[in-house]
Amino acid sequence: MTSQPEILAPDALHHVTFTVNGAAYEIDVPARRLLSDALRQDVGLTGTHVGCEHGVCGACTILMDGRPVRACLLFAVSVQGASLTTVEGLGEPGDRLGPVQQAFKECHGLQCGFCTPGFLTTITAGLRENPDPTEEEAREMIAGNLCRCTGYQNIVKSVLRAAEIRRESGGA
Repeated sequence: MTSQPEILAPDALHHVTFTVNGAAYEIDVPARRLLSDALRQDVGLTGTHVGCEHGVCGACTILMDGRPVRACLLFAVSVQGASLTTVEGLGEPGDRLGPVQQAFKECHGLQCGFCTPGFLTTITAGLRENPDPTEEEAREMIAGNLCRCTGYQNIVKSVLRAAEIRRESGGA
């Protein structure tokens, strides 16, 4: 006789451990809690924004083990043991801005700021893969993130400036 799979109650909690911005977290979450909601509600890091809730806009982009992922498309239980970086973790020691943050400030890469956390994390990962992008490569790097305010011109300038800042500081 074949055994039936165990059916869990929809509100059953699951224990998940992971790191966010270098700090260890252990949380208990329902199986269907989205990672974006867990980061905001359970961990208390509200920098990850939720826009479309379909993975299209990129506002919820974080880094998971160094790679950009849409936090609104992942269940929190799926990040067991992962290392996550949110926008709050992109700064430099001593509360200094990271290269991408500094470039956004210098080049006016944001207006309302809603999409900015997703752009910052996406660009951070992109510059690790391509530390010296052309303007066309910078546009490709940000192609998966939507902004309703800026027209992307200053965001592209910010990508190129962030690459300069990284080179000047030794590639951090």
